[in-house]
Amino acid sequence: MTAGAPVAAPFDAVLTGLGTRLVRDDGVVLTWDPARWRAGAGPEDDWLLDRCTGPTVDLGCGPGRMVAALVGRGVSALGVDSSSVALGLCRRRGVPVVHRDVFARLPGEGGWSHVLLADGNIGIGGDPLRLLARAARLLRGGGTVLVETGPDPDEWWCGTARTCGTEVPWACVGAAALRRRAPGAGLRVVADSPPGERGFVELRRR
Repeated sequence: MTAGAPVAAPFDAVLTGLGTRLVRDDGVVLTWDPARWRAGAGPEDDWLLDRCTGPTVDLGCGPGRMVAALVGRGVSALGVDSSSVALGLCRRRGVPVVHRDVFARLPGEGGWSHVLLADGNIGIGGDPLRLLARAARLLRGGGTVLVETGPDPDEWWCGTARTCGTEVPWACVGAAALRRRAPGAGLRVVADSPPGERGFVELRRR
């Protein structure tokens, strides 16, 4: 759930349950559920997991539930997170993880079949197009980026938000807005999840 080192500390607190709210600079309050992140992947994650049929990197993996689920399915997977708490939780789970900024050079550059941005991680860094372009560079030909989107399909919000007393750059993106803007990152939407409590989009390099 975290990006670079400067913002890792507040998310350390979130992952330990000390903070569950992100207050955007426009006053909107987002509520997170770190207990769900620390639990195993559930049926609501299957839309994403079913599409990961080859080597997958999970950016902002948090405690590693998605990586653990993929490894359990026999899919090669790697988690990436800058939070030291996330790193410890992943290692306790026994899942492969690197302690790194998602914008830093990562193992397997240009060779991944899929990139995961689940649990609101499209917000990392506060610039969705930059993050999507980064994800696209991690992919091999024909690879896909799998994104969890927000409840408002037309939302494209970028700004700062405060959690655990610290401001971080963040973004919130809806599925329709993502479809319109993804070409700016060299991607196109190829699939959407059915209507439900959570929404997901699959994008492929153009």
